[in-house]
Amino acid sequence: MGIIVQKFGGSSIANINRIKRVARRVVETKKQGHKVVVVVSALGDTTDNLVKLADKITKTPSEREMDMLMSTGEQVSVALLAMAIHKIGVEAISFTGSQVGIVTDGLHTKARIMQINTNRIDQQLKKNKVVIVAGFQGITLDQDITTLGRGGSDLTAVALAKVLKADVCEIYTDVDGVYTADPRMVAAAQKLDYISYEEMLELASLGAKVLQSRSVEFANKFNIPIHVRSSFNENKGTIISKEVKAMEDVLVSGVALNNDEAKITICSVPDRPGAAAIIFKKIADEDINVDMIIQNIGRQKKADISFTVLKEDLARAMKLSRQLSKEIGAGRVLKDENIAKLSVVGIGMRAHSGVAAKMFDCMAKAKINIQMISTSEIKISCVIDPKQAKKAVTQLHKDFGLAQKR
Repeated sequence: MGIIVQKFGGSSIANINRIKRVARRVVETKKQGHKVVVVVSALGDTTDNLVKLADKITKTPSEREMDMLMSTGEQVSVALLAMAIHKIGVEAISFTGSQVGIVTDGLHTKARIMQINTNRIDQQLKKNKVVIVAGFQGITLDQDITTLGRGGSDLTAVALAKVLKADVCEIYTDVDGVYTADPRMVAAAQKLDYISYEEMLELASLGAKVLQSRSVEFANKFNIPIHVRSSFNENKGTIISKEVKAMEDVLVSGVALNNDEAKITICSVPDRPGAAAIIFKKIADEDINVDMIIQNIGRQKKADISFTVLKEDLARAMKLSRQLSKEIGAGRVLKDENIAKLSVVGIGMRAHSGVAAKMFDCMAKAKINIQMISTSEIKISCVIDPKQAKKAVTQLHKDFGLAQKR
C-alpha cells in the first residue's frame, strides 16, 4: 500500500467528538496498510473568530501580523488530533507548516508554495507514525510565517500529495461530494460521481465552496487525483480527474453562485488606445484579481468600464481606481456590492452550441435582468441581482436537466 493524504476541514473537526471521529477514521485507513499524512484546518469558526479579534483592534491590520495570528488556529488542530490518535493507541506526530519545510514566497495572506522539504515527513512515516500537518500555512526563506489564502489547507494537502507521490488526496468536508448545485439552495441537486479538473476549477472559482480553486489548479497541473468525501459517512464521494471522453456527452455539469464579488465602474474613460491597459496593469500590480470586465462606449468618445473584484479587495481597488481615474482624465468611480455572479459550467459546451442562448432564454422567462456577461470555453457567467439568485439557480438547474440522476 502507498501513501494517502487526507485533509479535514474546520467543520469536520469543529468539536472534540468530531476530532475523535476523525482520529478513528485516520486510524482505520492506516490499519488498511496505508501510510497516512493528514492535513487539518482550524477548528470550526476559529479563523473567522481570529479575524473578528483583529478587527476589534484595527480595520487595517498588517498582513504580516495577520498571518502570525491566523496560523495559530491550525496549530491547535494538529496537536489535538495527534492526542486523539495517541488515545486510540497509534503513534502520531504533529507539525506546523514551517516544521515540515513548506517554503512560500513573501506575499502575506495569499502566499504561493515554492517548495516542500519532505525529509521530516519521510522520517516519521518510516517510523510507522501518522503524520499530521497544519494546513493553510508556510514560511518564507526569511523565516516569516505566511498563509495561503482562504481554503489554503486544500492546497497544502494537494501539494503534499504531489511531493510525497501519494496514491490519492482525499478531501473530507461536510457534504458527500461535488453537486450539480448547492444542495442547500436547490433540493434537487445531484452528486456527481466524476468531474474533470477543468470543470471543478471553474466551479471552485465561481463560488462553489467545496475546494479552493488554487488547489484544483495545482492538482490539474500535476495530475493529482482528488476524492471529495464526507467526513460523516463512508459513502463514495466525487472523483476529480483528467477529462475522459464520456464527460463530453454531458452538456452542463453544474450551476454555481458567487456572492463574494463587487462591481466597480470607472465612468467617462477617454476612448483612446492604452487607457484600459493602464487601469488593469496598475490593479494587477497590486495583486488584485479582476474577474469580469465590460466596456460601454458612448457617442462622445468616452467609455464606462465596469469590472468585478473580490469584496475583500474592494477597498483597495476603489482607492486605486480613484487615483487612476484622475491620472487618465476619467470621471466618477462607482461601486456596487449588491451583485451575484451566476454561472453554468460543462465540458460538453465545447461540442454543443446554443448553451448561451438557452441560458439567456431561461433568464428572460424568469424575468431576471443580466448586468454583465463573460464566457470561456466551458462556462458562461452573468452578474444579476442577488435577490433573484435563488430563483435563477433553481430555474437553470431545472432547464438544463441537472436534477436527473447521472
